[in-house]
Amino acid sequence: MKEPVIDDMEVRVSLRDESDVVVARRTGCELASRLGMSRVSVAALATAVTEIARNIVVHAWAGEIVFGMATHRSRRGIVVIARDDGPGITNTEEAMQDGFSTSDGLGMGLPSARRLMDEFDLSSLPGKGTMITMRKWS
Repeated sequence: MKEPVIDDMEVRVSLRDESDVVVARRTGCELASRLGMSRVSVAALATAVTEIARNIVVHAWAGEIVFGMATHRSRRGIVVIARDDGPGITNTEEAMQDGFSTSDGLGMGLPSARRLMDEFDLSSLPGKGTMITMRKWS
């Protein structure tokens, strides 16, 4: 499948603390609403963005989320690219399992985000950082 195109519109949110997580969530909601997504899709996107943004703040201490409009054939949607230069994830397969956590959390963030989005790709290198690309189609 050919990669979806990110249209001209692009919004970046820097992540450094919990207040930035709120900004990222709100930005995702606004873009999804503008695209005409259903309330259920907007809520799913908002929850996934919150989980990923919080992971960046807690585990990598800083990073960013880039939002863009995506198109593929006749479909339109939102692409979310989250990246950081943190410690990375040693075992991504293990990290994607429900209940796995390297902190005091429930270990549901990454697996939940994957379930809530239509497409989810995680790449990480220990000592180099992590990048997650998610898409939600309307």
